[in-house]
Amino acid sequence: MDTQAFKQTLHKSDRYNRRGFGSANKRAQALAEAYQSGLIGSIRDNGNKLNYGRLKVKIAEAFGFCWGVERAVAMAYETRKHYPNERIWITNEIIHNPSVNDHLRKMDVLFITEEQGVKDFAGVKDGDVVILPAFGATVQDMKLLHDRGCHIIDTTCPWVSKVWHTVEKHKKHTFTSIIHGKYKHEETLATSSFAGTYLVVFDLKEANYVANYILGKGNREEFLMQFSKASSHGFDPDKDLQRIGVANQTTMLKSETEEIGRLFEKTMLRKYGPAELNEHFLAFNTICDATEERQGAMFSLVDEPLDLMVVIGGYNSSNTTHLQEIAVSRGIRSFHIDTPERIGEDTNTITHMPLGGELLTEEDFLPMGNINVGITSGASTPDRVVEHVIQKLMKISEKS
Repeated sequence: MDTQAFKQTLHKSDRYNRRGFGSANKRAQALAEAYQSGLIGSIRDNGNKLNYGRLKVKIAEAFGFCWGVERAVAMAYETRKHYPNERIWITNEIIHNPSVNDHLRKMDVLFITEEQGVKDFAGVKDGDVVILPAFGATVQDMKLLHDRGCHIIDTTCPWVSKVWHTVEKHKKHTFTSIIHGKYKHEETLATSSFAGTYLVVFDLKEANYVANYILGKGNREEFLMQFSKASSHGFDPDKDLQRIGVANQTTMLKSETEEIGRLFEKTMLRKYGPAELNEHFLAFNTICDATEERQGAMFSLVDEPLDLMVVIGGYNSSNTTHLQEIAVSRGIRSFHIDTPERIGEDTNTITHMPLGGELLTEEDFLPMGNINVGITSGASTPDRVVEHVIQKLMKISEKS
């Protein structure tokens, strides 16, 4: 499919909207009423610190809702007000936050279900309104909805759209897109649908495996088996890794994305030499500013004297998971929770998600005596959720 031509057709349609229905100021006001927190505001005014008896809380300089998330959530709420009687669907969670998605369900927004990686659009009819979430949607899903006569409200984050534009450039110049991301993640699925030939690498270890293959140190059958679900149809590593461009899922760890880019640049330089490098390697900066800012703030926070860290965000939120990785890499006792309800204020317990593990409940998680707690949250977490977490910590500190 000519994805650029389709996007031009879609954007000209009177059934397509990516601007919303109200002014940016009204949008900000509506979100402030729904999600902002007076407590968090006062903590920010106090140098991001809260002293409460034996409890000392330090929150990251940058955390929580980013501009792209704010825009997506506000547009979703505006959509219900603009279409009070129509059936409204959303192709996935608007963002990776349980409370926000539950709010939409209470507004009678229907969520398109998925089974074994395939979305079920059977219930979506001509004239229905369909919201595309902040991570975007595949070009195939967009075409299906457009052809079905749906009104499409596109809340895709502009940073995600920037990555799509990058992989389309790769495709135009017959470069294979190597995408640093999680091949099952909605954003990476959408990005790969705009690419031509592509390969998804999850981390530096996988990137090194690919780099070694490029340099002639690999087994073809083993390669194809390892990336069978993370590559374009008919991917041929012997042919398709001769010209490569690097892109990323916008919520991946910035330092790792940069390291992967440098790795492939050095690999192609070693194989083809400096005179031919530009014929075999392309790189564009597709790292999201908000992701970079929050990760940088987290690196600064973990340099503080902390006894434990609480990271708040959806368990399926990639950017939140990477914040947790930073804490774990520094050896800080750290807990990833998705809602304040994971903390038992009467029992001093916390139910959290260890990296790569299953939900685990820990008793007496807030120790006796003076305690320094670091707090951050993913880009899909409202300030009010962070406020409720801090309030629970305050109550526990009073009792124990």
